Amino acid sequence: MLNPKQVRYLKAEAHHVEALYQVGKNKLGPTQIDLLMNGLKARELIKVRVLKSVDLDFAAFAHELASTLEAELVETKGHIITLFKAKAKESQFKLPQ
Repeated sequence: MLNPKQVRYLKAEAHHVEALYQVGKNKLGPTQIDLLMNGLKARELIKVRVLKSVDLDFAAFAHELASTLEAELVETKGHIITLFKAKAKESQFKLPQ
């Protein structure tokens, strides 16, 4: 679980990160989940864009996505979800205590 200082730090780091992944009207399939997991393993901090045409409860979907990927939900802003999952060894992010 992230504390408020860590969330603030990750929001600042995510400001310059582009949303490389999209979720469309088909929502999440096994292929998309694998793609997002690989993205988290490689980058640790990713943004996921949810298309505006998708009809769903955005906050509930963001929490469901984070729990499915076993990641921390950093922020939801507009139609963008920011997720973080630290590497077990040598994380590129030095989280404040």
